[in-house]
Amino acid sequence: MRRATSLIVFFALIATSAAFAADIPDRPEKLEYPELTFDVPDADALRFELEDGTPVYAKQDKQFPLINITVYFRGGNYLVPPGKEGLAGITGAAWRSGGAGERTAQELDEELDFLAANLGTNIGEVSGSASLNVLSKDLEEAMAIFMDVLTEPRFQQDRFDKAKENRLQAMKQRNDDTADIEAREWNRLIFGDGYWQNRLATKASVDAITASDSKEFVKSLVRSGNLVVAVAGDFETAELEVLLNKTIGSLEPLAEPLPAIPQPDHTPEPGVYVINKPDVNQGRVSIGRPGFRLGYVDQFPLVVGNDILGGYGFTARMMKRIRSDEGLAYSAYASLGVPVTIPGEFRAFYQSKSSTCAYAAEIFFRLLDDMRTTAATEEEIRTTKASFIDTFPNQFASAAQVVGLYAVDEILGREHEYWVEYRDNVAAVNAEEIQKAMKKNLDPETMIMLVVGNIEEIMKGHPEHDAKLTDFGEIKHLPLRDPMTLEPIDD
Repeated sequence: MRRATSLIVFFALIATSAAFAADIPDRPEKLEYPELTFDVPDADALRFELEDGTPVYAKQDKQFPLINITVYFRGGNYLVPPGKEGLAGITGAAWRSGGAGERTAQELDEELDFLAANLGTNIGEVSGSASLNVLSKDLEEAMAIFMDVLTEPRFQQDRFDKAKENRLQAMKQRNDDTADIEAREWNRLIFGDGYWQNRLATKASVDAITASDSKEFVKSLVRSGNLVVAVAGDFETAELEVLLNKTIGSLEPLAEPLPAIPQPDHTPEPGVYVINKPDVNQGRVSIGRPGFRLGYVDQFPLVVGNDILGGYGFTARMMKRIRSDEGLAYSAYASLGVPVTIPGEFRAFYQSKSSTCAYAAEIFFRLLDDMRTTAATEEEIRTTKASFIDTFPNQFASAAQVVGLYAVDEILGREHEYWVEYRDNVAAVNAEEIQKAMKKNLDPETMIMLVVGNIEEIMKGHPEHDAKLTDFGEIKHLPLRDPMTLEPIDD
């Protein structure tokens, strides 16, 4: 009887397998997938305000007994006064590590370790944040510690001195890597020496920063009226609201509105700028111009066109021609950011052997000219659009990502509707719009080129190619800067 039953089951499995096998295509391209559907979470449904008016974005996620709270605030490096360059970064680094309230740095470490809590702080260019991740059962106890960090940071002297020393040690390595030199000088060329982003830390400015400076900096920013809170995890909304009102909602109000973020007014002078670093055998090359802010009329045609030209995939023209076809660089990309608060930049960049830097530049300018004079193919446009649209839901993959994104929107001033309309805006772009936008906004005659490397070797070019750096404009030599003072080093 058992044998007969086993045979029945066996033949049933064979029949079922055969039925399934009949539905499997014989080639991968014949596979069919259900249509991807994703609705952007409703930001208004996740938002409420504390009694003092502080906005909160909260989304439950009971998969784990954890809760994550992030307090975002406006203000950052752009507010640092002259002579104190480095204050924002050092404050962000020493804030968490330096103790809080009655707790020494060591006691703060121990209490957080006992609760298995993670607490982090950061101050960036135009905003900052402090975050707490803890078991939901320990939230009230952890919030008491968190509030001390927010309102009574100690910046214990030994930890503060360590943060300053770490910064100085990092500064000593500023000229070790050509990538660091390139990034520093590129920003100067794009936005001008005097722009706040280019007021970088020196040894003198770091030495001048005190723990009191950091305390006052935090105190001036972590205020009611300057915050947006994001909460994700295992919580009950009513209980969370009560707790937040007793803690974050009780902060002192902002003394006065923060100054507006200064906008760049520098117009780069086109040309080829070179910085000599003779101890390397490859050159780093950046080519571009100042860019655009979020909402610029040609934003989506430019973003789609830039991805076709030099996106981070092997289908992009720069990667196919400069890397795959010619073998001149391991990677070759073009970026076109559209920030919310200040203009971004268009920047094509690659690293190549000294002898082929100019030849790779020649190829890039040919590719850019093609984008400006000839319509992109339907396949290129379809592939790029699919990349943007199909990966779009990744930004909303977790509850923490959702509320964090919406909180940052409110901090920076980006409308939530931007995300609702994003895919439609991408899908609407066509070949004619791309070509017009590239021709209008990315004129090679307005661009600068920055080359960092062994300039004597780079200027020679390659014996098998006619391209020379001098083909792309007047050569302008920039000095290497002393890593600690940022003053030009005499040749």
